[in-house]
Amino acid sequence: MKNSHVLLIPYPAQGHVIPLIEVAGYLTANDIKVTYVNTENTHKRITSVWSENDHGSSDLMKMVSIPDGIEPSDDRNDLGKLTETMSRVMPSKLEELIKGINNNSVSGDDNITCIIADYCMGWVSKVAKKMGIRLATFCAGSAALLASFLSVQTLFEDGVIDNNGVPLKKQIVHLSTTMPAMDPSNFTWACMGDAATNKILFNIIVLECKKAAEVADRIICNSTMELEPGAYTLFPKMLPVGPLLATNRSTKQTGHFWNEDSTCLTWLDQQPVGSVIYVAFGSYTIFDQPQFEELALGLEVTNKPFLWVVRPGVNGSTNYVYPNGYMERVGARGKVVPWAPQQEVLKHPSVACFMSHCGWNSTMEGVSNGVQFLCWPYFADQFLNATYICDMWKTGLGLKKDDIGRVTRGEIESTVEELLGNNIVKENALNWKQKVFDSVQKGNTSHKNLNNFIDWIKEENGIANA
Repeated sequence: MKNSHVLLIPYPAQGHVIPLIEVAGYLTANDIKVTYVNTENTHKRITSVWSENDHGSSDLMKMVSIPDGIEPSDDRNDLGKLTETMSRVMPSKLEELIKGINNNSVSGDDNITCIIADYCMGWVSKVAKKMGIRLATFCAGSAALLASFLSVQTLFEDGVIDNNGVPLKKQIVHLSTTMPAMDPSNFTWACMGDAATNKILFNIIVLECKKAAEVADRIICNSTMELEPGAYTLFPKMLPVGPLLATNRSTKQTGHFWNEDSTCLTWLDQQPVGSVIYVAFGSYTIFDQPQFEELALGLEVTNKPFLWVVRPGVNGSTNYVYPNGYMERVGARGKVVPWAPQQEVLKHPSVACFMSHCGWNSTMEGVSNGVQFLCWPYFADQFLNATYICDMWKTGLGLKKDDIGRVTRGEIESTVEELLGNNIVKENALNWKQKVFDSVQKGNTSHKNLNNFIDWIKEENGIANA
């Protein structure tokens, strides 16, 4: 019997790396060897900010890297170029890595027996098939997002999109009656950048994801049946195993691209219960200077304590300029940090609400802690996630933009007041917290699916036929 040895490979973005590291933690806790493959750039960023025992596993987990083909001088925020180059360069590099691991295996006992690939890395399925290795697809986003990818042929046949994913009609789409409404202009692949970028991402990520998911032996999602019943009913092959949070395993969240400023936890200890506005917009959101100032002034006029994550720029510096005299006026009422230990922040009793871009990790973390949301989606699947929060689960309110596309200080002030004065939203948030907590408890859906998935990995003769 071969030892179970799983190779995990995420898309090189913060919101994809962290949940797949959580998967790795569950695997190593079950005596499964893991090789976690990042791009060289991501590997360097992660390992520069964590200690040797941060991933909370053991000798069973090894972090390695392969080139992504992007030159040091290139813009890694150019998602079209990044994705196209990775799909061209990385397959041969991954194949070389696997061959090297297998060639060094004693009698084949340590060969790679399974690959778990991020849903945005569909090209991995071709490597797995070529090498005769079992494949699982991991969805770091919502099940509804993956369902939209798997439904592109239907959307094309119904005249909703053209063959490059471009929306053709101004209409609201329901993939099923129990799923959130989708505005075609907000389909993930239609709002990632300019038309050229969107086309590249549709053809390389969406279509390749669809093909990979269809041939994958398993599809697991960082979500729960209770949160997204419609998506799982529509595509029963998708199995919820989430939410995958470090706090569920009583460990520290790892995989961050920036150093966390833990002083914010001490600051939170000094604030009244249920008083703080937590503000964080993930790893991609970029504001222009006028919008940054409106946000700053909006937080000021709420007269409430706030913890604000202002992420460093590419060169490590902060490129924003605060309004004149701002820091002096807000004083100790405001705490600004470059990066925060978000799971610990969201479970802190002082936090009243979460002003968020609605990335799926942040959504899962907020829901799991019963926190109310102020939704400010930026791009990609964040609009879909905000629909879940505001319209389906009713655990938050959306911040509306004015005629020039800006969220004003007045809008921030009034929406904060409306949210924190709405006991129904607060009650909904606490109810969903309990449902999500229950899903990962022994005997319930996510817990059973994850255990069954681990059992599948451990099956004897787990190498697929070449």
